[in-house]
Amino acid sequence: MTDYSIADLRLSYTRQQLLETAVDPDPIRQFQIWFDQAIAADILEPNAMTIASATKDGIPSARIVLLKGVDERGFVFFTNYESRKGQELIENPHASLVFWWGVLERQVRIEGRVEKIADVETETYFHSRPVGSQLGAWASPQSQVVANREALEERLEEFTQRYVDQEVPRPPHWGGFRVIPRAIEFWQGRPNRLHDRLLYRLQNDTWTIERLAP
Repeated sequence: MTDYSIADLRLSYTRQQLLETAVDPDPIRQFQIWFDQAIAADILEPNAMTIASATKDGIPSARIVLLKGVDERGFVFFTNYESRKGQELIENPHASLVFWWGVLERQVRIEGRVEKIADVETETYFHSRPVGSQLGAWASPQSQVVANREALEERLEEFTQRYVDQEVPRPPHWGGFRVIPRAIEFWQGRPNRLHDRLLYRLQNDTWTIERLAP
């Protein structure tokens, strides 16, 4: 038995405020402002984000991945296309992202359509990774059942020997996805659970800003 009650765990958020008059009218630029501040706050892996996908029947799943690029086109990450999330995003190309920066008492939620990025972008990123990570992309049949840890280590050794002293090619089943946002919500913790929530929505190629009740 524990000596605490989960229901009683709570903090009062008092660090910042989020006002319509203080944000950038473009949510991508506003995200970059907050992301830069998360880096400056020395948050562990500020690019870590939850991505929620769903099957074509609407059964959801979620996991943490790392953001590897953001610009006016959207938010980019990389994965095995044959993994569970890869297959779900191909079958049902819609996703939601969540960034949680607890030190800053901030959250960003993103909803949008998903597409594969261009091969040239994937190739460039793949060959910028450490060689061990490149080999790992070959060695891991992501989301599939494996016999044990040793089986993975043996596959890694197999591909290490196969590509010794040569460039590791990108696996055809590995690449990038881009989440093209249609809605981005910025959340700032405030006292008394009256948190600030500003929602950007894309309407007729123009971003609008609305305040949501917490």
